[in-house]
Amino acid sequence: MSSIQKRKFKALVADEVRFFRSWMGKPLSMGSVTPSGKALTKLMASFVDPDDTLPIIELGPGTGVVTQALLERGVAPERIVSIEYSPDFCRLLEKRFTGIRIIQGDAYALDQALAGCVEGPVAAVISSLPLLTQPPQRRSTLISDAFARLSPGRPFIQFSYGLNSPVPPDPALFSTSHTGWVMKNVPPARVWVYRRTH
Repeated sequence: MSSIQKRKFKALVADEVRFFRSWMGKPLSMGSVTPSGKALTKLMASFVDPDDTLPIIELGPGTGVVTQALLERGVAPERIVSIEYSPDFCRLLEKRFTGIRIIQGDAYALDQALAGCVEGPVAAVISSLPLLTQPPQRRSTLISDAFARLSPGRPFIQFSYGLNSPVPPDPALFSTSHTGWVMKNVPPARVWVYRRTH
């Protein structure tokens, strides 16, 4: 194993430990005991247009695995605005990523978290929040707040380990689609995409 591979392995193990400690402290605020895998994060990022110029809102970045996937997709760092509740993860993200705006705040209070930072429309909202641990009304409010910033057709992207949509469907307001299962992820997950219809 080369020195670069050793450093990457140590960083991966350190992230697993950080994630597990956070999960132990607040299991309902963490969707998993480990960060999402590369195949899942790449699939999530694939729904984002790297050539757009509007901001991208990232909810619950954790250790930054989806953030990294967005950058690898070609998204300019200055377009990414990440809202993270954990102060420890915020400090980690600030060390890891240059040019990304990191907000310590509550993604379920989206307008408050983004006040003074993002006022206009956004290109996409990409979420790693454990929505299934929240009441349906809170999930509906979150996506409604996101849609207030998303033009019709622009995506709200969410992964989930569950069989059913993590956001209660409302065909009158938005369309719902999902990918197949990402079996390489532990546990297997799939990506749900919601788009305003009008």
